[in-house]
This record gives sequence, structure tokens and C-alpha cells, in this order.
Amino acid sequence: MSLLVTGSIGVDTIETPFGKRDNVVGGSAVYFAYAASFFYPVRLVGVIGPDYPIDLKKLLADHPVDTDGLETRAGSKSFRWHGSYVQDMNNAQTLAVDLNVLAEQAPKIPTAYLDSTHVFLANTHPKLQQDMRSQLKHAKLVVADTMNLWIETTRKDLLETLKIIDGLVLNDGEAKLLTGEKNMILAAKKVLALGPKFVIIKKGEHGSLLASKLTGQEEFFVLPAFPAEKVVDPTGAGDSFAAGMMGYLSTQSALSNSVLRRAMAYGTVVASFTISDFSLDGLKSTTRDAIEQRYESLKSVTGF
Repeated sequence: MSLLVTGSIGVDTIETPFGKRDNVVGGSAVYFAYAASFFYPVRLVGVIGPDYPIDLKKLLADHPVDTDGLETRAGSKSFRWHGSYVQDMNNAQTLAVDLNVLAEQAPKIPTAYLDSTHVFLANTHPKLQQDMRSQLKHAKLVVADTMNLWIETTRKDLLETLKIIDGLVLNDGEAKLLTGEKNMILAAKKVLALGPKFVIIKKGEHGSLLASKLTGQEEFFVLPAFPAEKVVDPTGAGDSFAAGMMGYLSTQSALSNSVLRRAMAYGTVVASFTISDFSLDGLKSTTRDAIEQRYESLKSVTGF
């Protein structure tokens, strides 16, 4: 088994009711790589500009993250995002976005990475996701994320991406925007009809919904969020959810609905650490043992 992530690596400015942080580590691929590495070694593929303010290789050095696929592209500028949760902690308001390097060609996948079996196409332009997927011919499980920006501006490209992946992770607002359905069961059904074998719709503090057709029939599963006492910054929660899920799936010999349900629980727990502080600080303060303890707690509060 081998786990690869490719997607955005950014510089974020975040505003929440707990304050503001300027120029912090962001990007879906970074959150995913850091969080998934608690479960399984991760291969990171992404691109930044020389203006990136932090040494990412040094940041990830203490975790099993292979950064040979991290490209610093001369003459380019890093992706930047300025978001606010001041009005609603469940939905980010984008105040500014500069695609910069994300509007350019995809980063090169190292030859040693081409045998990757588990792939997460983290949030980035759908065309880049398609390019990456086409190169990873040995992948057994490919899951993707997306966002409202791509649904609104590159819908046709996104629909093409959905045809070549196994699973999709998105939030309820994105599901509504993509399908036109306010009911999440109907939205999930429509997503399955677009190509993926399963879809997970995240509902913030209200948990997540799994719709699957792995057995040939539609099956559904609902999991509540971990009862977190402190929510400081929701940025990266979805990426961390996907990381916990894919990290766990990479340790399993086969994919089934029961395995997916356990993977969702791990994703839920990992996300609960991310939201407890700004940027990666919540993840930096945790351990695999702490993740397992919360996993058992989640099992306890959801059992009946």
C-alpha cells in the first residue's frame, strides 16, 4: 500500500471570533499530509512559489511525509486565501483568493510515486486533478475533494473529474450547489449518479453522511461530529477528515461499507483536533494515542 496526496498548498489569512492570523500554513494537501501521517506514510505532491514564508520540508520532517514531490517553482507565486468565519463558523466567507501557481501546470509526480495505490486528490482545479489521476495508473482507490469555487467556475471540468474517481468528499453547501438539492439524501444520490462509488457529505457540527453503492445498492450512514468543546478555526477540518479516513483506509486490505464507516469515525476524530486551534497548531499538539482515545469516546457516545 502507498498513500499519495496532491492538491493546494497555500498561505492563509484567517479570521474567526477568536482572532486573526496572517500568512499561516494552509492548503488542503498540507493539512491532509500532516493529519494522515498519524496513520500511514504519505507522499506529498504540490507546488509553491519562492515566496512561501515557511520551510515546509522542515515542518513535516518529524512526520512520515515524503516531500520529494514538493516543487518550488521559480518565477511563480504561492496560492493565497483570505477567509473569515466571523459570521458563521460552519461556512467560510472568502474575502480574497489569488490562485497564482494553481492556475499553472500541475506539479510533476516523481517516478517513485507512480505506483501509489491510494490517492487523495485534495482541493485544487479539476483539470489538475484529472491530470494527476491519469498519471497514477496503479491506483486502487482514488478520492477527491472540491469547493464552491470550482463548482461555480469550472463545473464542466469538475463533472469530468467525478467520472474517474471512486469517492468524493464535500460539505453540505457544496453538495447543494453541485446538485441543486437541499435535501442531503437526494443530493448524495445525485452525486452517486455522476460517477463516484461513494460520497461523504460533511455537515460541520452536525456530522457527516455517507452514501455508497459499493455493493451495487445504495446504502446510507450518518455519523455525528465529535462533541468538541472548543472550535477556534474550522479551516482544514474537511481535509483532516479526509486524511483520517484515507489514512485508516490505507491500512486495510479491502474496501467495504463497514470499513468506510470506521474510516469516517477516524476522520471525524482527527478533524476535532484541527478545529481546536489556528492553522496546523491543533494537529501539532496531538498524538496517535490521543486520536485512539477520542475514537473510543466517539464509539461510546454513538452506541445505543
